[in-house]
Amino acid sequence: MRKDMRVLAVDPGFDRLGIAVVEGDLSKPILVHSTCVQPPKNNHSIRLAGVFLAITETIQKYEPDVLAIETLFFSTNKKTALKVAEARGAILSASGCKRIPVQEHSPQSVKLAVTGYGSADKKAVMAMVPKLIKLSKKKRLDDEYDAIALGISALSNRYPQERY
Repeated sequence: MRKDMRVLAVDPGFDRLGIAVVEGDLSKPILVHSTCVQPPKNNHSIRLAGVFLAITETIQKYEPDVLAIETLFFSTNKKTALKVAEARGAILSASGCKRIPVQEHSPQSVKLAVTGYGSADKKAVMAMVPKLIKLSKKKRLDDEYDAIALGISALSNRYPQERY
């Protein structure tokens, strides 16, 4: 493991996938890369393959020490929750194929790490992220901000939950 831990943080989704690569520690986190991936709007299996390939390519390019992903929270829309669960499966499969350990973080723990309040709303998270990590000037969707926040949160846990 390098001196500074490198985290691939993924905000899982079926329609959009927030991805961020951060490294360093909580005192000086560095954003290496961030993006929002929208898998092709084809059939179900091709969309999931798009999620898998996006994570695999990011792992190959940035060589993270750990993958951080949010735990799935259940919404009232079971169809959406199922699709997000399937996307999480594609993400975890890509991580497993490359032997990247995984950290899971609850949305509340990410909000607590970034804002100091576990029930903060999306606007509060989006407002705090640029105060904690230097961001380049570009338009970002909320999924990308969520991935960056997750990456910042993951830097506080130097030891992955899974080990290979």
